[in-house]
Amino acid sequence: VILMDEPFGALDAQTRAQLQEDLLRLWNLGRKTIVFVTHDITEAIALGDRTLVLSRQPSRVASEHRITIPRPRDIRGILTDPEFIALYQRIRAEVQ
Repeated sequence: VILMDEPFGALDAQTRAQLQEDLLRLWNLGRKTIVFVTHDITEAIALGDRTLVLSRQPSRVASEHRITIPRPRDIRGILTDPEFIALYQRIRAEVQ
């Protein structure tokens, strides 16, 4: 299990995209479980197989979303995928 808490939060956009691609490539080699905490909905969908939306304090799982976008994923091109768009809108509506 790999635990990652906002690992790309302080990076510029270009470096972040490169490291996201590297993470997907590394995951594909060993298929380890990665728990990835992020506030970036796009990042959560692009990297994950499911997302958990947490409530405010006391924190609990408010919802779960399965991500069925096929792998390997193109980080730079995922924004135009219809499934991505629908999922992004659903999650965004929940957190507002």
